[in-house]
Amino acid sequence: MPSFEVTPIGTVSNDRTDVQHTDNWGAVRSTITIDERFGEECLKGLEGFSHVEVLFVFDQFPESDDHREPRHYRGRADLPRVGVFAGRGPRRPNRIGVTCCAVESVRGRELTVVGLDAVSGTPVIDVKPAMVEFTPADIRQPDWVSDVMAEYFQP
Repeated sequence: MPSFEVTPIGTVSNDRTDVQHTDNWGAVRSTITIDERFGEECLKGLEGFSHVEVLFVFDQFPESDDHREPRHYRGRADLPRVGVFAGRGPRRPNRIGVTCCAVESVRGRELTVVGLDAVSGTPVIDVKPAMVEFTPADIRQPDWVSDVMAEYFQP
């Protein structure tokens, strides 16, 4: 398959630096500073949205060279073995993460969000306003996912 290059549009800044800390992202306040090449009004209009989807790169995790074998979710033997595309963790083929976050403020090239599960210094590759029309009305998932993720976005 052909490859492609993605250039970050900005960077995350927050108080989280430990990539192994996997829970309690709900109260994390992050500022995404957009690169100056997009101008001072690049975020204009986002203040009208309650949430944004942030796409970022898990650049601080080592790349995995083999994604063929299912692994225990989060490396926990008490959880099911799942294929690489049945989880949302950082050990992915392209290491791209996406999170829907609450918009706290928009000022110039700075977007402050709450609930972004990316550590400080993480490159952001896109920001999109969250729109009801793009959100599935009825999402289904295995019960074990709800149990495991119960504390993920807790403060």
